[in-house]
Amino acid sequence: MAENKPAAVENAYASSHVNPYGRVDEEVAMVAEKDGRRKKRMKCFMYVAAFVVFQAGIILIFALTVMKVKTPKFRVQSASFGTFDVTTLNTNPSFDINMIAELGVKNTNFGRYKYQNSTIEFYYENIKVGEASIPNARAKARSTRKFNVTVNLSSAEVPREVLERQFAASTVISLSSQSILRGKVEIMKIMKKNKSTNMNCTMEINTSSRQLGNLSCR
Repeated sequence: MAENKPAAVENAYASSHVNPYGRVDEEVAMVAEKDGRRKKRMKCFMYVAAFVVFQAGIILIFALTVMKVKTPKFRVQSASFGTFDVTTLNTNPSFDINMIAELGVKNTNFGRYKYQNSTIEFYYENIKVGEASIPNARAKARSTRKFNVTVNLSSAEVPREVLERQFAASTVISLSSQSILRGKVEIMKIMKKNKSTNMNCTMEINTSSRQLGNLSCR
C-alpha cells in the first residue's frame, strides 16, 4: 500500500496538469475551418459577380450592335440609257431621254428592312422632269438590295431660256433625285421599328458620251 501511494500521487499530479495546449489546438482548428468556409464563400461570391458582369457586358454589346436599329441608305448607284434625244442648239434646245437607273437600298441592320411602295423623282433646275415607281420589297439583313427603274426624262416643262443658258455653258444635263422609303426593320422576329430613309442625289448626264457622271448622294 505504501508503494502504491507515490503512483497514486503521481497520477493525481498528472491529471491535474493536463496539456493546456489541447484546447488551444481545437480552437485554432475551428478558426481555420471557419476561415476556410469564409474564403470559399468569398470565392463563390466573386465567381457569381464575375458571371453577372460578364452577362451584363454581353447584353450591352448585344444591345449596342445587334439590337441597335440604323437608318438604311437609299441611293442611285448607276444608270444606262435607251432613247437619247438631245438638242443643244439655241433655236430649240430640249432633251428626251429614257434612263434605266440602278437603285440600291443598303441595310446595315441585323434584321431585314421591309419597305412600302414609293416613287423617285428627278429634277432639272428644281423642275421635275421625270418620275418612276418603286415597288415594295425587302432588303435582307446586312446586305444591299439592288433593282432597276425606268424613267423618261423630258424637258417639256423646262423654260426655253433655262435650257439655252445651260447648253450655252455646257453640254451636260445636271439632275437631282429625291425619294422617301418608309418601312420597318425587323430583328429576330421579336422587334420591329419604323424607319424612313431619304434619297438626295445629284448627277450629270454627259450628252456627248451618253454617260452618267459626278454621281453624289448624301
